[in-house]
Amino acid sequence: MNRIFSDLPTTVFEVMSGLARDTGAINLGQGFPDDPGPEDVRETAARAVLTGYNQYPPMMGLPELRQAIAKHYKHWHNVDYDPQSEVMVTSGATEALAGALFALIEPGDEVVLFEPMYDAYLPLVLRAGGIPKFVTLKPPAFGLDRQSLENAFSDKTKAVVFNNPLNPTATVFSDADLSLLAEFCIKHQAYAISDEVWEHIVFDGHQHKPLATIPGMRDLTIKIGSAGKIFNLTGWKVGLVCASEKVMKVIGKAHQFLTFTTAPNLQVAVAYGLGKDDSYFENLRSNLARSRDKLTDGLLQCGFKVLPSQGTYFLNVDIAPLGETDDVEFCMRMVKEYGVAAIPVSAFYANGSVRNIVRFCFAKNDATLDAALERLAKVSP
Repeated sequence: MNRIFSDLPTTVFEVMSGLARDTGAINLGQGFPDDPGPEDVRETAARAVLTGYNQYPPMMGLPELRQAIAKHYKHWHNVDYDPQSEVMVTSGATEALAGALFALIEPGDEVVLFEPMYDAYLPLVLRAGGIPKFVTLKPPAFGLDRQSLENAFSDKTKAVVFNNPLNPTATVFSDADLSLLAEFCIKHQAYAISDEVWEHIVFDGHQHKPLATIPGMRDLTIKIGSAGKIFNLTGWKVGLVCASEKVMKVIGKAHQFLTFTTAPNLQVAVAYGLGKDDSYFENLRSNLARSRDKLTDGLLQCGFKVLPSQGTYFLNVDIAPLGETDDVEFCMRMVKEYGVAAIPVSAFYANGSVRNIVRFCFAKNDATLDAALERLAKVSP
């Protein structure tokens, strides 16, 4: 067996979700919403199954979806992509990440990874033959600094994987952070695989700024989005990929031998959804912000120290003031004794170097959050 995968332990996400099922705990760990997603988008997918084409769609994606992606990003971010040569559809953003890494990385190439990080990054880099170079982001700001980038980048740097807004920290990188990262990418001619799946889920006046819009980064950036996150339909697994024609040609070949294509009815529905009025995307943010505030206020009343959440479905608490020193142990005790599942943020670090932060998902209905808070009130001293 390939040791990269055979040696991987069962992920904490699977462990916590399994415990939630077995014990009847409220699952605020796994990042999926209670909301079923917009009805008109789901109806469009259903009609496309019954009346549309259900054979292989084009490998790069349905033309109508690729055109919708280009139009959507022009409207929201004022960035131009040619739908024929610079836009691709994948079976989820994780497949897009894999395709980008397999297209770019050869054995021995170095890849800069910012931790805490989505757990797929490291095994995919290793499977591609890359050598990870970690930049450890520290709470509570989780920002970039010049010295850490100087330590990580070298003449062997081929790519950087960058997630903005950042899961699990729920932070939005500043313009200064983006410019600093761009400076190093341009200096070393390193490609940026920019995981922007949370681009529409930002709060408190924050506006998502794609890395590709920073001067000099247009042709160095592979921008990855997720229809599942945009429409609260995480099971649909439809990824949106934009890159220069030169880069896209190779990523497309990697995609061809991963999943080849994506369900055509979902592509039709996503194309429709991306053209929805701005009010849909504004309401998406405001509704999630309300849920964030509800969980934040409840946790504060329970005695937790809550860190700011600027985007994503998540917020984090610092358990050190509770006298806790091990986030895994704390989460295991919380699900077994108090009936609420959360995720220890140490799982997002390669070596578990930060052990005092716990992540909760607030993309839940009020009844779920109220029930969880009632149980969490018993946790703090």
